[in-house]
Order: sequence, then structure tokens, then C-alpha cells
Amino acid sequence: MKNILKNVILWIAIFSVLTMVFNQFVDMGKPKSEIVYSQFMQEVKDGNIDKVQIEGRTVHGTRRDGKEFTTYAPDDLWMVSDLLKYHVKIEAKAPQQRSVLLEIFMSWFPMLLLIGVWIFFMRQMQGGGKSGGPFSFGKSKARQLDESNNSTTFADVAGCDEAKEEVSELVDFLKDPGKFQKLGGRIPRGVLMVGPPGTGKTLLARAIAGEAKVPFFTISGSDFVEMFVGVGAARVRDMFETAKKNSPCIVFIDEIDAVGRHRGAGTGGGNDEREQTLNQLLVEMDGFEANSGVIVIAATNRADVLDKALLRPGRFDRQVMVGLPDIKGREQILLVHMRKVPIDPDVKADIIARGTPGFSGADLANLVNEAALFAARRNKRTVDMQDFEDAKDKIFMGPERKSMVMREEERRNTAYHESGHAVVAKMLPKADPVHKVTIMPRGWALGLTWQLPEFDRISNYKDKMLEEISILFGGRIAEEIFMHQMSTGASNDFERATKLARAMVTKYGMSEALGTMVYAGDEQDSFFGSMSSRTVSEATQQKVDAEIRRILDEQYAVARKILEENRDKVEAMTAALLEYETIDADQIGDIMAGLPVRAPKPRENKNQNGGASSGGAAVKPTPQPTAKGE
Repeated sequence: MKNILKNVILWIAIFSVLTMVFNQFVDMGKPKSEIVYSQFMQEVKDGNIDKVQIEGRTVHGTRRDGKEFTTYAPDDLWMVSDLLKYHVKIEAKAPQQRSVLLEIFMSWFPMLLLIGVWIFFMRQMQGGGKSGGPFSFGKSKARQLDESNNSTTFADVAGCDEAKEEVSELVDFLKDPGKFQKLGGRIPRGVLMVGPPGTGKTLLARAIAGEAKVPFFTISGSDFVEMFVGVGAARVRDMFETAKKNSPCIVFIDEIDAVGRHRGAGTGGGNDEREQTLNQLLVEMDGFEANSGVIVIAATNRADVLDKALLRPGRFDRQVMVGLPDIKGREQILLVHMRKVPIDPDVKADIIARGTPGFSGADLANLVNEAALFAARRNKRTVDMQDFEDAKDKIFMGPERKSMVMREEERRNTAYHESGHAVVAKMLPKADPVHKVTIMPRGWALGLTWQLPEFDRISNYKDKMLEEISILFGGRIAEEIFMHQMSTGASNDFERATKLARAMVTKYGMSEALGTMVYAGDEQDSFFGSMSSRTVSEATQQKVDAEIRRILDEQYAVARKILEENRDKVEAMTAALLEYETIDADQIGDIMAGLPVRAPKPRENKNQNGGASSGGAAVKPTPQPTAKGE
């Protein structure tokens, strides 16, 4: 209230001064026409002038017809006598004199105004403004989450038991510092949480503060740097000063790679403003001044680009890996999020977890939310397995494009394409089981072949990677054999197959002809990205290309042989796809066993586990789109 009253008084004073100055320049009365002095005297002699008002050397007059005028008179001694001679009424008025104070004020007002504005801006840039104000550049943008308002605990964090165990020591120290100090132990000053996006790094930091019941300050790495030089360092100082006043406390810096990158990596020595901010952060975390009671937790998914000085002991003493959850972790995460929605008794979290390999915690939270939205659209009271199945289909493959009209020739071509992927995958021994095949357009794809891994895979192996290449070629080969034509729908298949074969030769040492040597350059080390220097000679590059060509040709021949020997199965699967548009694992099993294809299960009773793998069963289990025209 005090600041509001102060601002009101300031604006009233400014308005009053501007009004006074405006009146001095604008108070000119009614507009009057100006005439030259000789014309004025001629009109006096002609008897056209009724009266005049003399003010110094300025003469304001009125003609007999009522029109007013003004003129400037020289030092004419006979002007008054001439006016009297021709019966002109004369009124004399002393010239208006401005006060000395007003003259001084009007002379110095612009300069005083500029000085005042400059002082105001300087105070604001130095942190004099209130935090959050338009000019509070030097104030930290860290938001404080009070311990009474933070209800997040370790019970809300699932799927990362090892990470929770690593950070549990921080909670014990914040609750009872003497337990460690009496033995000479020192708690880590900083903890760096590293992991892919959506794995729960921020949630884990909030849980630490919630368990320890201490103040929690959160800020993003990009909030430190502005267009003004020195602002980032000032904000770091202000943040740690505030944290020290509230110690013991936790300072959480999200996406620290925005300000903590290697110094001197840019053109011309790097960004000076960012480096000044990083230097101040290094000093605050471990400098001459004690920083006891303030624990810094940072999160990033790019730990490889951070400055080495930031990662040394005494600053970020400990790195905690928060990776993607395994099947047990996914089940725990699903149970946490399912507590917030009404779940049907037939929902099995372990089955859903098996069908969602590669999902992060954020992905699983989105899955539960999408399932709840499906149930709401269908006016259900609980969320059942069918809703989760549809939610997974939407997340993996995109929404169904039911309004899209396809010509019968394109539907048949797409059906043969997907049947080629599926039959090759079923005939190869180490391929992931085929879970679903569809020619229903979804997202950008006209059809998809969906494989479901039986378990989480950590490493990939040569024989399985070769089979993945064969599966990717199955779609194009089926088009050639059964439709006697080629379409653009296999463009993504070829791209992925070539990328996989190149990685086998240049990175993984899986070529007997070229041996165990890395032939791919590391483009991340170059400032200009793809303009990295060549690491192999032209002759060696030709050998690499020839080896990649050999692998692709051999796996193409494997896929073609499988489809030639199983033409009946491809035809049967194509017919089923044209009739039902989507077939599941049971129907695919009937086709491969030579049995009649059973009708699809009723939608309301469907309780089939789902998941996704690529049509070529690529390393990451994502569905393989086969849209024509890619």
C-alpha cells in the first residue's frame, strides 16, 4: 500500500509540472492574423482601425469590421501621434515578465528529468526493484516452495529406487546434521541428476525437500542470462544470499546445461555473459565463503556438455542416474498414477507395463490421462483395459483417420506391404512377436506393423540387427511380388535399414571385412555440427560403403526368400486385413498355422495387452509407419 501511494504522488507531481510548462507555451489566446507594419499604418490612415493594444513592441489591433490582427512595431516615435490623429483608441500594457525561478526551472527541467530517469534505472538494475518487477534485473527469479506447501514425498516417486537411495542421505543430513558432523563427515554440496526427459528428476528433487521439510528454491538455467551484461552473475549472488538466509534449504536448478556448458567452446572465446554467470556459480558453490546448509541439486539430460569445473568434488560431488524405468519400475509408476483415477478391477498394471517398453514416467502419466479421457468420452464410470489399449494405440501410432478415403488399390497395396513385414517377422527366430497389424490410417501412416518385445532389452546383437533389416525390407518385397509395382511407402524402411547397417559397420565393429574399428566421426565435438573433419580416407570410405551394400543385399535376399516360400500366408493375411482392417496376435497366429482367421474380439470385452515395436523391430520400440508418399 505504501508503494502504491508513493507512485500515485510521483505521477501527480509529474502531471502538474508538465501542465505548467504546457500552459507557458500554449497560452496564446485566440488565433490572430499577422500583418506587416507598413500595411498597419496604411490602414490607420485609411480609417480602417478601431482600436489597438500596445504591449512593448507588439501591437494587437481590431479593425472596424471586428477582425483582429497583430503586428510588430519598430522604434517609431510618431506612431502614437499618428494613431491619435486618425482617432484610433489606444490601450497600453506593460510586457509580461516571467519569474526568475520559472526561467531557471524551465532551463534546467530537461536535464533534471534525464538525471532522475538515469538514477531510477541504475537503482533498478542493481537490484533496488522488487523481485518480479519490470526492471528488477539483478534479482533472482528463483521461486520458493515453502516446506508447509510441499506435500511431495518419496511415496510419490516410483520406478527409480536406486536414485532414491542415493539421495536419501541428503534427507538424513537435513533432518539431523549432527549425525554426520560428529564423525567428521561432510554431506555432498551438490547433486547432479542425469537422465532422459520425463524420468522424474524434478519430482525427485521436490520429494527430497518434502521429506526433509526445508525450504525449496527452484529456477531454470535459462533464467540467469538476460540481454544485459552482468545480470546472470548478479542473480546467482542474490539467489545464494536468499538461500543462506533460509538455510538449511535446497536450491534446484533445472536444465543447468543452459548456463553450465564448457567455457571457451564458442566462436571468439565463447559467450562472456554466460561464462561470467558460470564463474559466479562455481564460486558460490565452493569458494572462500562458507556455504553450509545450502544443498544444490541440478538436473540435465546433457551431462557431457557441462564444464569440468562444475563436476569436480566440492561442487557437484555426486551424480545420480535417473534412467528410463524397467518393467517393474513402470508397473510401480502406473500404480502411483492410477491412484488418481477410478480403475476397473480388470485393469492389470503389470500387463500394461509389459506393453510400454521405453516409456518414461511422464509418458506413463500421459498414458493414464489419455485412458481416462477415452473412458469419459464413452460415459464410463471406471477406466478399463480397453481404454488403456486405445490410449496406447493413440500414443504409439497417432489418432485414427477414419474420415480418410483410400482407393481400393492403395488399400490392397498397403495390406500387402504390412503383411510382408509381419510374415518376415514371424518366420525369423529372434524377432519380437508381432502384436498387431493394421491398415487403418493413423497419424501420417497408412498402415503399421506393431511388434511387442517380451522383455526389456539393454543390448542389441548382430544376428537380431540383421533380422531387423530383413523385416524392414519385407514391405517393399511384398509389393514387388504380389502387386508387381513399387510405391513410396517403403522410403522410411530403407532409411532405417541403411542407418542400422551403417552403424553395424562404422560403430559396432560387426563387419568381418573391416574389423573392430570405428569409422564414424564424432560430429558433436565440432562447433559447426556436421562440418566435422573426416576420420577415414576416401579408399576406406569406399570399402565401408561396399560393406554396407553387402549387408543390405544379403538381408534383402533373406526377406525375399521367406516371402516367396510363404505366399499363401501373405495372401491370407492380406485378405484378413482388407476384411477387418486390424488383426491381433491371435488372428496372426491362426494365419501362420494355416487355420481359418477367427473374427476379432468384441470391443467391449477386449482385454489384450499392448505395446509397440517398430515394423523392423528397431532398437527403440516404436511403430513402423508405412505411409505412401513419404
